[in-house]
Amino acid sequence: MTDPLFDLAGRVAVVTGGLGQLGRQFTATLAERGAHVAILDQRRDDALLARRFGSLPGRVIGIVADLTRRSEVEAALSTVERELGSPQILINNAALDSPPGAPAAENGPFETYPEESWDQVMAVNAKGVFLCCQVFGGRMAQLGRGSVINVCSIYGLVSPDQRIYAYRAAEGAPFFKPVAYSASKSALLNLTRYLATYWAPRGVRVNTVTFAGVFNNQDPQFLQGYLPKVPLGRMAREDEYNGAIVFLASDASAYMTGSNLVIDGGWTAW
Repeated sequence: MTDPLFDLAGRVAVVTGGLGQLGRQFTATLAERGAHVAILDQRRDDALLARRFGSLPGRVIGIVADLTRRSEVEAALSTVERELGSPQILINNAALDSPPGAPAAENGPFETYPEESWDQVMAVNAKGVFLCCQVFGGRMAQLGRGSVINVCSIYGLVSPDQRIYAYRAAEGAPFFKPVAYSASKSALLNLTRYLATYWAPRGVRVNTVTFAGVFNNQDPQFLQGYLPKVPLGRMAREDEYNGAIVFLASDASAYMTGSNLVIDGGWTAW
């Protein structure tokens, strides 16, 4: 029997970047609890939707949308309302980053970081969240209820430790964790606080979740530098953030807004 505090049955959720590593987890954990979920992504994979989510209690649909274009976000809202109903949960999960395999120019020194890369990252990670909050959050405010969850990163709270990537220089390919990802994730923290106070009288709660790295078969040399910085001694499993999503989406967090829930294995405690 589902605990009524965490019950999501029949609620309508929107997950941006829902086909990604964490997005798939968030979608599944909501649908497992009976929520109907619209995935907003730059691509559509009906085979994946059927295979991964087809047997779950909640319905899952895919919508192709460029989150940096308001017209496409508005069209997505119309599709969600036509197919599933009015949104009650928004998870702003979609984001761009520059991992170690990105083009060399994006991973070079700050002084030569490409302006176009800054624009692309900020467009998705900041403007895209802004537009989704305007459109989906605005609809929730009209209806007088809802929960917005903005997905942040430890690198929005603290600076990346560039020493973790020093091994790349020894291999002849120096790597610096780029500035735009950190700046964009930090921006979400105050967007959250702004909207939490702005929408509080209208029944919409807005919170941030701040996550650390997720294990995805990273380079052993990267792990050698990363793991000693984590008190728990490991990266997160991809399913270990699901509890936070259920908590913030459900009535279990009914008195929580404007907060930042940090789940990082203790990274920011040191």
